[in-house]
Amino acid sequence: MTRKTILNDSHRALGAKMVDFGGWDMPIHYGSQIEEHHQVRRDAGMFDVSHMTVVDLKGARVREFLRYLLANSVDKLKKPGKALYTCMLNEGGGVIDDLIVYFMDEAFFRLVVNAATREKDLEWITEQAKTFDVTVTERPDFGMVAVQGPAAREKVIGLLREADRERIGKLGKFVAAEAKLEDGTDLFIARTGYTGEDGFEIVVAEDRTVALWDVLLGAGVKPAGLGARDTLRLEAGMNLYGQDMDDTVSPYEAALAWTVALDEGRDFIGRDVLEQQKASGAPRQMVALVMDEKGVLRHGQKVLTPHGEGEILSGTFSPTLSKAIAFARVPAGDLPPGSDGVRVDIRGREVPVRVVRFPFVRDGQPQEGVLA
Repeated sequence: MTRKTILNDSHRALGAKMVDFGGWDMPIHYGSQIEEHHQVRRDAGMFDVSHMTVVDLKGARVREFLRYLLANSVDKLKKPGKALYTCMLNEGGGVIDDLIVYFMDEAFFRLVVNAATREKDLEWITEQAKTFDVTVTERPDFGMVAVQGPAAREKVIGLLREADRERIGKLGKFVAAEAKLEDGTDLFIARTGYTGEDGFEIVVAEDRTVALWDVLLGAGVKPAGLGARDTLRLEAGMNLYGQDMDDTVSPYEAALAWTVALDEGRDFIGRDVLEQQKASGAPRQMVALVMDEKGVLRHGQKVLTPHGEGEILSGTFSPTLSKAIAFARVPAGDLPPGSDGVRVDIRGREVPVRVVRFPFVRDGQPQEGVLA
């Protein structure tokens, strides 16, 4: 049975086109995916992300548990509210999920995990937590709204009670704090996102989510659907679980080496495999591609390189760049930005593409070499 977020009626009232997304009835757009994309890049837009799963971990050994569970090191989290992006791996070094972990206090950490991986994540986390006597609690009583874009923070801060505005305005990136709307609604506000733009992801009690959505609409924040969310995150060089990586792919094969902390003295699940791949090299790599010819790069297309064949993972037409862009997983080998000889098989025709650095777009601007 398809699940619905608390905002389902709100989406339909706004004329959204609804689609099945991982078993959830979600808005793909509200009229124009392209306009919604540009709205986020130029001003502010908001996304219903209430399908994401909030998991609270509590116990005296919760930090010790997360040091073992995650590939990145929670030892980096020293101040309450600080957040960390990381992968959770299986014994073979494959990515079970990518997630954000928040440090609340020494006996309380919060995770936000992907909707499509909810069941396997909860099962895995709960099983691993038994040894550490950590309590794992899913929080379906929360809704979540992401407000993203260069004007996003200003618009959200203007809706808070006056006592919270200055403090939330000074919130650093990848940091969260509690605050209240002017009507007293409690919020958990994180300066994080999935678009490459600044903004907030806001966790709120489920029964106050519609009210939050409505007050944001009243402040001029326009809704955006999953279509724009996908093109925005791809431009920003951000992986989509299940398409760009899964439990057969290591972080080194997903351009996520920066999320791996091989800190001395810390054993974590999958570490042995990652150490071997770091020493000898992973067998595959993920690269960013731009196609200058007309057309669209799509998932599953064959990629031809001097080192062998790979395939397109995520591909789309970039509204910001007016070019087709993609992530591809290809055999390991030297493929620096600007490399010649990489082609994509599009209906039997080999079309040349350029290798560029991640991301394609940063802070709304094309990165060096992307438009060359």
